[in-house]
Amino acid sequence: MYLQQNLDYTLFDWSKQGDLTPIEVERAEGCYFWDSSGKRYLDWNSQIMNVNIGHGNRHVIDAIHAQAEALPYVSSFMATRVRGELGEKLAEITPGDLRKTFFTLGGAEAVENAMKIARMVTGRDKIVTRYRAYHGATAGAASAGGDPRRLPLEPGVPWIVRAHDPYRYRCLFCRELDGCNLICEDHIEQTIEMEGPQNVAAVLLEGWSGSSGLIQSPRNAEYFQRLRRYCDRHGILLIIDEVMSGFGRTGKWFAIEHADVVPDIMVMAKGLTSGYLPLGAVTVRRDIADHFDDHTLWAGLTYGGHPMCLAAASACVDVYRNDNLIERAAQMGQRLRDELTALAQRHAIVGELRGEGMFYVLELVRERATREPLSPWNGPLSAPMRRAKQYLDSAGLYTYIRWNMIFSAPPLILSEAQLQQGIAHLDQALTLAGNEKR
Repeated sequence: MYLQQNLDYTLFDWSKQGDLTPIEVERAEGCYFWDSSGKRYLDWNSQIMNVNIGHGNRHVIDAIHAQAEALPYVSSFMATRVRGELGEKLAEITPGDLRKTFFTLGGAEAVENAMKIARMVTGRDKIVTRYRAYHGATAGAASAGGDPRRLPLEPGVPWIVRAHDPYRYRCLFCRELDGCNLICEDHIEQTIEMEGPQNVAAVLLEGWSGSSGLIQSPRNAEYFQRLRRYCDRHGILLIIDEVMSGFGRTGKWFAIEHADVVPDIMVMAKGLTSGYLPLGAVTVRRDIADHFDDHTLWAGLTYGGHPMCLAAASACVDVYRNDNLIERAAQMGQRLRDELTALAQRHAIVGELRGEGMFYVLELVRERATREPLSPWNGPLSAPMRRAKQYLDSAGLYTYIRWNMIFSAPPLILSEAQLQQGIAHLDQALTLAGNEKR
């Protein structure tokens, strides 16, 4: 139908254009979408881990329509009813004294502005991040993430300093020990000491690691709490990127709440509107907001605070609240964990299951003893991983497969029957990948 027109006249993300065969999508509803032939797919990845409330929610669609009728656009310098309304809602649902919000059009722009705000407030230059992180594709955000998608575009911005991750399964510091010793957090502190704490504006971390493989310390709360105390001692701001892990994805409004830590700056997008319209947000603590009472906020975008996008987000927050989706994510997330745990026990190629809530990854290995990845890091999919992907595509289970990892991040409205459908397909995909490995 329109596939060739897409290929002839548009460019697709992160791909060699000659290798592409994208799905022709016609419509979507709930946890499913349909292609142009009528084939139905179970959206096991919430598209790009963002359609948290599912497809076609009438409350959000009606709010967008009403805003389009009343005021589809106005300058970002002007006040609107929906801007104040959403700002207040975000102050209510974000932890602690996070108070005021600056709006962007996506997660990468939000990360860029969070780093700018930290540098303006502290008067310092450097931002410390982690290697196995992804913070977006714009210049500063790509530099901040250690994800290999930054490599073809380097050199990036010069003021990013990276540290290693709390990757217990492959940890440089504690893999051979009986348990996590949090040297990974000591490593961040030591990195800052080498840079000079007086030169570091902020530490930027994901609330829960996302596309790098849901990497988190087994002692997650203590990890963040120790880092919070260290930052406080040295006047360093803590920025938490909740673009992927926010809005119920881990069974709480925001993943950092699992650690009972309040960041100085929180970055949001994706689940903020569940993808119905583009929007990003940077919410800051009251004292940071107060800084700009008598200092200029050197930030702005033509489409910042776009009324239709804000209306989508405000309605989306209503859906999370009124439909109890955060609590549902925690409950259904436990069912998802139980089923994925059973899969991991049945299939020897599963090296580790990681995640929380409705946010999991299966890391696949050739041998559990050696932990050799079933597909190389930052390389093309191996034959077993291709076989798994081919089966899932043919079976109508849409999910994210990267390197040696298969992700499970379905919409928070997933039913028990849909859960069982997804697990059955994953079971078969793992069987085929295990057979191909031999």
